Amino acid sequence: MSSLGAAHPAPDGGHHHPASPPKGAADHPAAGDRGRTPNGGLYSARVSEIDRLAAGKYLLVTTFRRDGRAVPTPVWAARDGEALLVWTVTDSGKVKRIRRDGHVTLAPCTSRGRATGTETPGHAEILDAEGTARARRLIAGRYGPVGRLVMLGSRMRRGDGGTVGIRLTVDTGTGDPDEAGTGGATTELM
Repeated sequence: MSSLGAAHPAPDGGHHHPASPPKGAADHPAAGDRGRTPNGGLYSARVSEIDRLAAGKYLLVTTFRRDGRAVPTPVWAARDGEALLVWTVTDSGKVKRIRRDGHVTLAPCTSRGRATGTETPGHAEILDAEGTARARRLIAGRYGPVGRLVMLGSRMRRGDGGTVGIRLTVDTGTGDPDEAGTGGATTELM
């Protein structure tokens, strides 16, 4: 059957209706982000903003200059609970802007920085040495051999103090900074 609403084979051999998630769909946030089950069926699901942002290979982090102009930068990111960790050069412009004002916007993007999804307001925090080491480990793990090679090259070129980790959280819209990053905001997917 190829018409809309037709049942599709489920991964476990059964059938499910495209409008409902298959068993274990919560285990596949990247598939849910696209509104598709792992085997290609369509369904509607509520996905947290942090899940949606973590699903992409690149994340567009937009920081703001003193005059309010946006400065978007594509980066690698790794999920750390209800936050995303990124890693960058210690004296980069984005670090200086974040130290001044932690307000950022976040969106999935291509390697060249073209947004592929909607922007979400967030907050950035510069990490200490321990947090930076954690960010390096998580990013190296997520991006495999290429990630490990990039981390090694950076450490050889700049040393451990030449880069810094940044913790990114999603604003929940309450205006309360203590509630930023709970990841409670959700997006309805079709």
